[in-house]
Amino acid sequence: MGITALAAAVVGCNQSYPAMDSITDEDLLRDVTALAHDDFRGREAGTVDELRAAAWVAERAREAGLLPAGEDDSYWQFYPMRTTRLSPTSQISIGGSSFEIGTEVLLNSPVDASINGSLVWVGNTPNERVSAAQVRGRAVAAMILPPARSFESGVSLSEWRYTRYAIGERSRGLLEKGATAVVLVSDSISNVAFTNNVNGPQKGRTRRETEAGRISPVNDPPVIWLPAASRRAVSQGQRLRATLSVESFIYPSANIVAMVPGTDPELAGEYVLFSTHHDHLGVGAPVDGDSIYNGADDNVTACAALLAIGRAFVKRPGKRGALFLFHGAEERGFGGSYKFSLEPTVPEGSIVAVLNADMIARNHPDTAALLGSVSPHKNSTELVDIALAANDAVAGFSLDTSWDDPDHPEGFFFRSDHRPYAEVGIPVLFYTSMLHSTYHTPLDETELLDFDKLHRMTRWMYATGWDVAQADSRPSIDAGWTYSR
Repeated sequence: MGITALAAAVVGCNQSYPAMDSITDEDLLRDVTALAHDDFRGREAGTVDELRAAAWVAERAREAGLLPAGEDDSYWQFYPMRTTRLSPTSQISIGGSSFEIGTEVLLNSPVDASINGSLVWVGNTPNERVSAAQVRGRAVAAMILPPARSFESGVSLSEWRYTRYAIGERSRGLLEKGATAVVLVSDSISNVAFTNNVNGPQKGRTRRETEAGRISPVNDPPVIWLPAASRRAVSQGQRLRATLSVESFIYPSANIVAMVPGTDPELAGEYVLFSTHHDHLGVGAPVDGDSIYNGADDNVTACAALLAIGRAFVKRPGKRGALFLFHGAEERGFGGSYKFSLEPTVPEGSIVAVLNADMIARNHPDTAALLGSVSPHKNSTELVDIALAANDAVAGFSLDTSWDDPDHPEGFFFRSDHRPYAEVGIPVLFYTSMLHSTYHTPLDETELLDFDKLHRMTRWMYATGWDVAQADSRPSIDAGWTYSR
């Protein structure tokens, strides 16, 4: 199939990119090294560390010559995030032995609950063979069983994803039969996840709070998760006592919004939006003695890329404006991108395309992914064709389309900041070098990055954005496309 007419016109007019030399290895290395440093303590959303990182990004944008495009003529767009977590007064005991919440026992989610009853032990019996009469009105203990779906091998956190689905399927089946509480004992795979994530559940659940949808404490039956070593503590008739309460509070997160105005009087009111996120996971469970989750690839690489692209547009602005969004709270449910997609600081309808980058400097040096380039995720054939032509012109990556498959076990298309923009009907693309073995661990460090690949990915994004900025017409949404998951 040939490329679209818009892409053909763009390819014919823009074989050279006027400020490509502004993207340098030195700038990329300097910015990545600074933002991925331990001084930022992993940039966890809703902490002073995230706001310090946001301030660093804003200052780098100012130094690069990017203009403020946030609220009140600043680089900032603030919004509230709410955390709901277990109160330190919560207690759990089984058979008279107390378990420390957060280290010896985990809760699948923070809940308000009071349980005092004897356990029904169903062990490895599958849910479909457990009768409602056996568990209705009782606290039920069971082994975690493998989930129905499979997971990408060799990708960090495959154990955690396995466990999340396994716990969900196991607990849901027992609760639907009337259990008042579920106690789950780890199998060999979920036990790895338990060991590596003992601090995570203490942080609770965090989401953006809006006037239309406030997050309230959860009163569902508790799902209690034990390591494999605690198997002997759980048996038929053992008494479970749990007094659980939640605490909830609001804190600020922020987007950094910067821009380069367009030069064409007819097109300057439209924008190509370059997207990334500046937050990560903060300080958590140590791995190999390191407890700071620096997220060098996730997502400092893309922050450095956007700053470099911004310098290129400052040197040579396009006909359309270039907008640079460094979202906050991506790791907490896309707080920043939902905020901006629903409440932009530029006129509604002025964003013609979103080019999002997340993790762009790992894995095979000559392979990358362009999510949103394959149906059903593709929402603009014209935008895809422009990006593919730009790849051929300046980057030469072999594209792995498997991660765009709706049946891919990672569902990666739905896990970055382009998603809220796709939901509101804006053409989107997601540039990534995909998951890797140190994803969401403290081992995602600068030393493991491929800076040549980062340079090429940055050039590719810049070339795509330049071509969109220069095109006579904006890329259109494909006829009949609707967002679905």
